[in-house]
Amino acid sequence: MLTHQNLQTLWLLLLLHANGEATKFQLFRRLQEGDVRLVGSSRASEGRVEIYHNGRWGTVCDDGWDIAEARVLCRQLKFPGAKEVVFGQNYGPAATGPIWMDDTNCKGTETRLISCAFKGWGSSDCTHKEDVGVVCDTGSRLLQGLTNSTSDASGYSLDHSYTLSDDLGRIFDSGVGCDFTISVNDDKQENGTEEVICAHKMILSQVPLFNASAKSSITVNISQSCQPYFTSFLRYIYTRKIEVTFSSAECIHSMASEFGMRQLMEDAGRLFVKMLPEDSSFQTQVSIYKYASDSEDLVLQENCVQYLAWNFQNMTLSPAWSRLPVELLKALLARSDLVVPDEYFLFQTVESWIGQRGDAVGTGIQAELLNLIRFPMVPAERLYQLESSSLFGAHKDLFYENMLKAFQFNVLLFTNLSSNPKFTREDDDFQPRIYTAAPWSIAFSPSTSQYNRGYNQYYDSRRGGVSYGSPRSLNTPAHNSLLFKDNRVQWEVTVFSNQYECSNRGIRCDSLPMARLSTYNNPQNSVLYRNRLLLKCRDSYVFQVQDFKNNQAHVRVNGTEAASYPCPDDKYTYVFVVRPEYV
Repeated sequence: MLTHQNLQTLWLLLLLHANGEATKFQLFRRLQEGDVRLVGSSRASEGRVEIYHNGRWGTVCDDGWDIAEARVLCRQLKFPGAKEVVFGQNYGPAATGPIWMDDTNCKGTETRLISCAFKGWGSSDCTHKEDVGVVCDTGSRLLQGLTNSTSDASGYSLDHSYTLSDDLGRIFDSGVGCDFTISVNDDKQENGTEEVICAHKMILSQVPLFNASAKSSITVNISQSCQPYFTSFLRYIYTRKIEVTFSSAECIHSMASEFGMRQLMEDAGRLFVKMLPEDSSFQTQVSIYKYASDSEDLVLQENCVQYLAWNFQNMTLSPAWSRLPVELLKALLARSDLVVPDEYFLFQTVESWIGQRGDAVGTGIQAELLNLIRFPMVPAERLYQLESSSLFGAHKDLFYENMLKAFQFNVLLFTNLSSNPKFTREDDDFQPRIYTAAPWSIAFSPSTSQYNRGYNQYYDSRRGGVSYGSPRSLNTPAHNSLLFKDNRVQWEVTVFSNQYECSNRGIRCDSLPMARLSTYNNPQNSVLYRNRLLLKCRDSYVFQVQDFKNNQAHVRVNGTEAASYPCPDDKYTYVFVVRPEYV
C-alpha cells in the first residue's frame, strides 16, 4: 500500500531527478586555472565556451573544433558526453573579454580542455563572432527505431529516465493514492467527450502549469486530434519515457511546449528534423519553420533554417520559393553557411523573389534584403551588371554605396582600407559564404564514379571509376579579391577509405572515410582559409557540412558520428569548398 511516508520518500528522490537532468551539488571553491564554463543559454548543458586564465574568463575560438574537443569540454563539466559543436551562434550579449585559446587540438581523451594543444594563451587571429559553442549530452538516450519510410509506426523511443522511473510508472498505471484529477476537454468541440485522469499532486507539482500544489483538480483543453496522446504525455512526467511517432510528434511537441517540458519538446522536435529532406517541394520545411517559430522552439527553428541554408539553390527552384516568408528569407541571407554558387547568384534570387511578390514587398523591405547581400563578395566581373537590375532605379543610393565598397575591396589591399570605419574585418560584408561555383569547389561522387570540377568530369578507367586515396588537384586564386586573380594556389584533394591508403600516404586516419584538402604554396600571410566539406545525399541535398581540422575532415555519416540530417544510405557526394578570408 502506498503510505504517506512512501510518497514523501518518492517525492524527495524525484526532486533529485526532475526535469530530465540530475541535480548537481557542488561545494563553493576558488576558481582554478583552466576551469571552464558554458554561458549565454538557459540550459546548463549548452552555451558559449569560456575558460579561466590569469584571473579572467575568456572565450575560445572555433578554429579546429569538432566533436573531440567538445567531448573534452563536456567531460570536464561532468556531463556524460557531447552532442554537437555550435558555430556562429550568439549566446546572449557578445563577449568583450580576451580570446584565450585558438587552433585547439584535442585527442578526445583529455580530462581538461587546458591539456589540449593550442596556439598559446591570448594568441589568436579570431574575433568574438568566432567564439565556439557546445551542446553537452545531459544523459538522455535517443534509441532510434526510425526506418527509411515515414509511416506512423516509425519514430523514437525517448528515454530521459533515472532509477525511479519504472516504480513511478507503476504508481501512475495503478492509480493508487491519486489525489489530483485532470479533466481533458476539447474546447473547440461542443459535444466533445471528456476524459478524467487521476494523478498525484506531489509528482505533478514539478510542472508549474498544473498548479497541483494549490488545487485538487484541473481542466486542460487539448485538441481532439491530440487527446489520444495526452495520457502518454502525462505518464512521461512520471517515467521520463515516451514513444513518439511521426503521427504523434506534433502533438507531443505542442504539449511539451505548452507545459514547459523543454527537453521533451526538443527531442520530439528532432523527429521533425528527420522529415526535412523528404519534401523536394520545400513546403514541409517552410511549414515546420513556421511551427517552430510559433512554438518558440529555437532548436527546431535553427535546424530548419540550417537545412534551408545548405539547400538554398534547390529551394529557389521549388514551389515554396515565391511564398517564402520575409523573416525566413532575412534569416537565410544573414548566414555565412549559406551554400550558393556565388554572391551574384544570391542577388539574382533575391531580385527574383521581390519581383514575384510584386507590390506585397515595399521599398523598405526591399532595402533590408538588399543590404543583406554581401556586395564585396560579388565576383568583380559581375559588379557592373548590378546597374541593370530591376531594383536599381528605386535604390540608386544603396547600390552606389555598396558597389563603391565592393570596387574598393577588389582593387585595394584590406590593410590600406582599415583606416576607413566602413571597412572592418568583423563586418559580414567581407566574409564569404560557401560558394560552390568554379573555381572555388571540386566534387566527386563515388557511387557514380564521377569526379567534377565545375562542369567537367573525370573518370579513372584504370580502376573503373574514382580511385580513393589518389590525390586530385584544384587551382584557385589566393583570394576572391581582384588583386589576387593571378596569384594562384594549388590544392590537393584526397578521400581515404581504408587504413592502407592512409599509411601509404603517411597520413594518420583516426576514423574513416576521411577527406583531406591541403596546399603547400600559399604565399599570402594576410589570407586565412576556412574551407568546408559538403556531403550531398544521392547528389540531391546537402545533409552535412564540416570544416577541416589540420586539413582533414573525418566524415560523420550514419555509421559514425550522427550527421545533421538523415541520408538513407551511403550514396553521397563529396564537395570540397575553398573559402579565403582576410586575416
